[in-house]
Amino acid sequence: MPKVFGFVSLSPKAKVMWVGIAALVILTSSVLYVQAYHKLKPVYEVPTDKKIVALTFDISWGNQTPMPVIEILKENDIKCTFFLSGPWVKQYPEIAQRIKQDGHEIGSHGYRHINLSNLSKSEITDEIAKAHLNIKEVTGVEAKLIRTPNGDYNDQVIEAIHDSNYEAIQWTTDSLDWMNPGVNTIIERVSKKAHPGDIILMHASDTCKQTQESLPVVIKNLKEQGYQFVTVSELLKEAPVKTGDQDK
Repeated sequence: MPKVFGFVSLSPKAKVMWVGIAALVILTSSVLYVQAYHKLKPVYEVPTDKKIVALTFDISWGNQTPMPVIEILKENDIKCTFFLSGPWVKQYPEIAQRIKQDGHEIGSHGYRHINLSNLSKSEITDEIAKAHLNIKEVTGVEAKLIRTPNGDYNDQVIEAIHDSNYEAIQWTTDSLDWMNPGVNTIIERVSKKAHPGDIILMHASDTCKQTQESLPVVIKNLKEQGYQFVTVSELLKEAPVKTGDQDK
């Protein structure tokens, strides 16, 4: 009777079984690694040597912070990208319309401010569609860019976004203004971390108490560093053409 301890002492049938199990483990691990490596990603930045950055603002709550931010941008002749949540647009249509009137780009920040990765693909698509409709009804804009609530995503979320004819936009420089860490902290983070092709995350919701005070200095510092401000869509035009896309 063969011993049960040690591969060498196993019967030929048992050896075949264990070899099969080992091969299955290796194959499964390889598949998981490939899936992780090829995970779908949103756009975080655009590779470029040009000193351009996209300043972006998410808005989901309130009407006190947005207007001061809008006025600061107008005073500095800057156009940026606002990601607006569907319910907020309906609640404060005059502010959303002012953003459009001032020539800023309008993107979607989804409908409910929840993690989309917890939803089914059809539910994600529905969230995107409801926000899209609100934005279009209030501003006339057919939004094409979306920043997911909390920046949350997985492969299914990105697939649903692309299926909805949107592009997912993240950021590389987080101002942390949503944490209200102090005006100087916000200024220093953005001023030091900004780089060519950067997408900068800021907020204009009422929960962010220090954005409007830090924004003028952020703009001043970046201008002194030689940066120009563009919308996200303008930044995306600087992206290298992918192989096979040249003839499209």
